[in-house]
Amino acid sequence: MRTTVGIVGAGPAGLLLARLLHNAGIDSVVLESRDRAYVEQRQRAGILEQGTADVLRAAGAGARMDREGMRHDGIELRFARQRHRVDFPALTGGRSVTVYAQTEVCKDLIALQLEAGGPLLFEAEALAVEDAGTDRPRVRFRHEGVEDVLECDYVVGCDGFRGVARRAMPAARTRTFERAYPFGWLGILADVPPSHDELVYARHDRGFALLSMRSPAVSRLYLQVPEGTDAESWGDEEIWDELERRLETDDGWKLERGPITQKSVTPMRSYVHEPMRHGRLFLAGDAAHIVPPTGAKGLNLAVGDVVTFARALTHRRETGSAELLDSYSETCLRRVWQAERFSYDMTTLLHTAPDATPFEGRLQLARLERIASSRAAGTDLAEGYTGFPFD
Repeated sequence: MRTTVGIVGAGPAGLLLARLLHNAGIDSVVLESRDRAYVEQRQRAGILEQGTADVLRAAGAGARMDREGMRHDGIELRFARQRHRVDFPALTGGRSVTVYAQTEVCKDLIALQLEAGGPLLFEAEALAVEDAGTDRPRVRFRHEGVEDVLECDYVVGCDGFRGVARRAMPAARTRTFERAYPFGWLGILADVPPSHDELVYARHDRGFALLSMRSPAVSRLYLQVPEGTDAESWGDEEIWDELERRLETDDGWKLERGPITQKSVTPMRSYVHEPMRHGRLFLAGDAAHIVPPTGAKGLNLAVGDVVTFARALTHRRETGSAELLDSYSETCLRRVWQAERFSYDMTTLLHTAPDATPFEGRLQLARLERIASSRAAGTDLAEGYTGFPFD
């Protein structure tokens, strides 16, 4: 099998890249180790930056998002039992975010790919990326019990931290940067309408809490818990009680409870792999970088990566110049490190470390009060949350 771009991984990054390339007249093949049902049900991100929503619309994948997604023009910060709203459009010149689950993004992109795109092979396990340093890279894979080879001009690894693409990068040329956090997020899905119409980020001495949503009828909520916590060690009523404590305010706001349909624990880490390119192999998304979920940056960073690659390859085809392809890693990493900085700032602003001192607690409150009282500080948060430019 031969193609111009071999895409390893059919998460939102790989699927969007295939769509962008198809629209530019460039052929590709997508290899995904899981089946279609798994990809369409895998719960991950739910916040789309302004730029991500705009890219999906331009790619022809935004119709259902615009019908069913929920535009949010701000978030609420809670601390010391008080509430403060950060108004995104007022601080950013009109930018906002959209609540639309990754599962739905994948469903939309899969439908488009199967209807009018190149091959999308589910249950096709990538075994290795070979000859990445040459002009004829290849991906060995197994599909329907048979081992095969995908010969490419370029390979883009969208297969996550544990995928084969990252492992194909030469260790001698690689630098990694990592930060592990001593806490995680206990997340739940609940069949109950959200208790607030925008996301609520709460700083509390007992730990962070987040009120989010997946739809007008389904709430998504999180609690900071110690690293290594087993989700099943928390009973449903215990979870609701703790959420109520951490989200409580002095103005009588009420948390609505409902049946919990899913619970899981997400570890918290920051990770960057440099460079994001070796020869004809390009890394995108979690294969190259991981952010703690506090800043809602993971999916949006992956979108920035594949937009950068698609633009660079289109430029190469139209002009013959490899300049943009050669600068892919540098271009992406500028945005990656800004997102890492923002996510780290949000995480340390809102979470209570196990060894936190009273001094550090008061600093958190001072930082939050500064955001609440200073337009400049509020603007910095709003610009970061709604998204850094893809260019």
